[in-house]
Amino acid sequence: MTPFSQNMVSVSLWITVTILFGSLCDGGKILVVPVEGSHWMNMDMLIKTLHGQGHSIDVIRTYNSWFVKENSTYYNSITIPNTTGMDEEFVDDMLSKLFDQERGKRYWLNAVWLYFDMISNMYKLHKMVCQLITNMFESEEIMKALHENQYDLMLTDPAWGAGIFLAHELKLPMVYNVRWTTTGEGHFDITPSLMSYIPVTGSGNSDKMNFFQRVKNFFYYFHMNFQYSYFNLPQYQALCDKYFHPPVRFHQLLQGADIWLMRVDFVFEIPRPTMPNIIYIGGFQCKPAKALPQDLEDFMQSSGEHGVIVMSLGAFIGDLPDDFTAEIAAAFAQLPQKVIWRYTGKRPSTLGNNTLLVDWMPQNDLLGHPKTKVFIAHGGTNGVQEALYHGIPLVGIPFLFDQYDNLIRLQERGGAKIVTIATLDKKTLHAAIQEVINEPSYRLSMQRLSHLHKDKPVKPFDSALFWIEFVMRHKGAAHLRTESYKLPWYSYYSVDVAVTLFAVVLIFTLSIFLAVRYLCVKCCCRKRKTE
Repeated sequence: MTPFSQNMVSVSLWITVTILFGSLCDGGKILVVPVEGSHWMNMDMLIKTLHGQGHSIDVIRTYNSWFVKENSTYYNSITIPNTTGMDEEFVDDMLSKLFDQERGKRYWLNAVWLYFDMISNMYKLHKMVCQLITNMFESEEIMKALHENQYDLMLTDPAWGAGIFLAHELKLPMVYNVRWTTTGEGHFDITPSLMSYIPVTGSGNSDKMNFFQRVKNFFYYFHMNFQYSYFNLPQYQALCDKYFHPPVRFHQLLQGADIWLMRVDFVFEIPRPTMPNIIYIGGFQCKPAKALPQDLEDFMQSSGEHGVIVMSLGAFIGDLPDDFTAEIAAAFAQLPQKVIWRYTGKRPSTLGNNTLLVDWMPQNDLLGHPKTKVFIAHGGTNGVQEALYHGIPLVGIPFLFDQYDNLIRLQERGGAKIVTIATLDKKTLHAAIQEVINEPSYRLSMQRLSHLHKDKPVKPFDSALFWIEFVMRHKGAAHLRTESYKLPWYSYYSVDVAVTLFAVVLIFTLSIFLAVRYLCVKCCCRKRKTE
């Protein structure tokens, strides 16, 4: 047995003992700063289990929080007054502009307007977060209470910067529940990421790029850094300069987390360099399907041999333009399958008798049902990974953020078919559904990926709990954390070394040239004197 195998067996046994006999870490105090939407759903699962392990959990929330409830049986909420966060109105505005652009209502200025709209929306979002930070730091009562609580750990989602600020102020070890940071995709902040084979989010590239795709990749990398450097970073850095002495760089704080619980794994993610403090927990929220409520079970069984199609567009998207939903409903009406569609908007006029509209659905349990044939989804990480876990092929309709890139990864692996907002109508959607259902390769590809995902020595959820408590037991994980983030850019890329070596070679070469030239001149002078 190799040393690596022995180490994996040891870790597996350690985690098994922890799960069987309870936490090996005395009940500690954990401060949580989450992000709204599907990010909160992931964090909520961790919080529930940590509470069950005997830990005390405090959660920071805005007073109008969309998902984080003020009253809970398994955490204590700390509501920051006079703060607003991302809410339904904010998301609806983004979606409205997106539909105007994609459906051709802004003509040739479409892409330009959408680009500036997205930058503006992200700026506003991070401005809200900075106001949250300011309100906390300016409140003596809140900060005194946080200091007196003597927390053992900060658990946060770095897509927002508030948790990073509090961890530095309270001098807490920090664990990320991460896919995104304030800069973009998390790997770009901590691991070497070469543009030649690592696609930038938004580029639509895979890891197999030709020359023009690599040019496009560089363009999107430039755009990502431009947005962060000129719109997001200055807001956070201004607060660092105001509240922290001695001064500290925000990006250094961002990179300094002890453990990064990364919500992907390499069945889904592309192969790339990584770091020892990145722990891959992709699909940790997935679990075997439970029995459905009787009304849903009856609906599933009534589908006969044709089966059922499940459609959900995620936590944020509950309402869509009427013409768009009419096309979707018309496509469903032509299918022999039955459809369960999570949709809270106006009932489409073209809805067929085979389609059931619901306000809520047990998505994981539906995807694990033997009658489910296809999952129609927007491409959010949670939904994609649940489909992968249960081996269900997708028809993807991406809207925002990373959704298109998530679906590209599955499409490249043979498990998904993408239909864009711009091209979606009843014909294209119907054709895509028929292709995914009737072509066996889609289901076979997803089942193969599902087997790979499940074939692990330690379950992702158990791994996440282990490493959170590991950081609590050892007051951090500095031995796993690279110090590269403390280097200036010219040292990180060895520019100073290259310049020095170049200068040495240049001086040496120039010295030889001058010496030879001097000897030649001397020889010529002596020859002339002799003559």
